[in-house]
Amino acid sequence: MRRSSPEPLPGPPQIRFKKGIAAETMRELAPLLAEEGIDVDNIEVQDMATLQRAMDRAVERHNMMLFTPVGRARELAAATLRLTTEALADGETTVAASILDQTQPESPDHSTPTVSACIGLALGLLDEWLSGRDPDAPADLAHHARLGSGHWTGERAATDILSLARKERAFSSLNTLMVRQGGELVLYGSALAVSAAVQAWSRRAAVPLSELARPKIA
Repeated sequence: MRRSSPEPLPGPPQIRFKKGIAAETMRELAPLLAEEGIDVDNIEVQDMATLQRAMDRAVERHNMMLFTPVGRARELAAATLRLTTEALADGETTVAASILDQTQPESPDHSTPTVSACIGLALGLLDEWLSGRDPDAPADLAHHARLGSGHWTGERAATDILSLARKERAFSSLNTLMVRQGGELVLYGSALAVSAAVQAWSRRAAVPLSELARPKIA
């Protein structure tokens, strides 16, 4: 995750066409649209304005579900963030990158951590820690949570995330972060920000990082 030079500005969003993606998306949204009174099998008879509003709400709820992991999905995401945090604290940046690179876009059987679960969990935790909502966090944690010296892959995203989390707005700014930075850089940036916060917490509370990471990144 270390870079020899500053991270370049992110390029414009890339559009990739995946065969069958429209049908797949509609299948995923069908239960949520049904709650809005929209039958996907008769979608052509729906009023377009009503359909668009229902689609917007369904997509927002769907994204919230993807980025709010529960059960096994959360356990895998937490383990990924803990391992990455410990690797970064030990200076093993190549190991940290290899851990993050094992995440997948999706995992229907919950056998591997997903990108969205790791990002969502990281942003939610950072909102709690840096805004002062977590009563166990040091009072000055937001001030001391900083990226390590040098250049990093995901450093722009991490800097934005740390700033937003201090105002408890990291998770709510998820869509903006993804559009501006892209999924990979937000994943790396989220992990960098979590590691920076946990390392600062460890120093301020005089608690070994390994002892702190397990109960807090969960």
